Amino acid sequence: MQLLTYCADGDRTPRLGARTGTDRVADLTALATAAGVGLPSGLLELIRAGAPALAAVRELLDGARDADTRPLAEVSLCAPLRPGKIVGVGLNYVEHVAESHLSLDTARELPDRPVLFGKPATAVTGPGQPIRHNADLTKQLDWECELAVVIGEPAFRVSEADALRHVFGYSIVNDISARDQRRSGQWFFSKGQDSYAPFGPVVVTADEIPDPQRLDLSLRVNGELRQDSNTRHMLFGVARLIADISAGMTLEPGDVIATGSPSGVGAGMVPPQFLQPGDLVEATIELIGTLANPVIDAR
Repeated sequence: MQLLTYCADGDRTPRLGARTGTDRVADLTALATAAGVGLPSGLLELIRAGAPALAAVRELLDGARDADTRPLAEVSLCAPLRPGKIVGVGLNYVEHVAESHLSLDTARELPDRPVLFGKPATAVTGPGQPIRHNADLTKQLDWECELAVVIGEPAFRVSEADALRHVFGYSIVNDISARDQRRSGQWFFSKGQDSYAPFGPVVVTADEIPDPQRLDLSLRVNGELRQDSNTRHMLFGVARLIADISAGMTLEPGDVIATGSPSGVGAGMVPPQFLQPGDLVEATIELIGTLANPVIDAR
């Protein structure tokens, strides 16, 4: 299933929905009400409700008719949910390690364990929503297309072999970074400002992506290809990341792991190129879709 959060008909209240076919949306709350079924009203609450709630959604969608859906073009997509925490992964593709060493003064050697950092929930923004470019804070606003892992079941000290059982689904995060706001090597402000975590457009349930290490991913700026890779090139795959993070930190339902960026970031270009107001950034991952966001002047 492709689950999403949307607004429609001039009402800014987020609604829980599911994408049906390629271009239609079902209102899951309306379907549940019509069927007399109790269902959480938001995606985060649905994830926390566990397998029975997800099974109810499947049954509702199996019985849905075209009259129960509406064109995707008629609604505005929101970020699928607001995570309790976002765990970012740095330097997780070999070629990105190389370009980061040359352009960002990171270590030349491949990391022997995942490089982790945090992004606050306030950084999350949805599809079509603006990435805020404040020239008083940065002249080096950069992009990073990343596979997002949405946790479904609590994970603490889980083995790599069992790790994928704790995944609810997958989405896209564009790990926006102000390269000139790293402070004594720390990335939190560089990567954690408002709008620096575009997220969406949907969450695809894990049963539809049985192998997260076989997904093409790419990113375009104003239609020009900047990143083009596949998740098989991760240094540390999804299962390893979950096992490593959960060794000392509980991953809770609705938490998101942004699994790292391939090469092709603006800082690594010759000469470097960075985002400017008026740009359009489109991050695409196979089986999930495209997350598009404009860049605006936020001064």
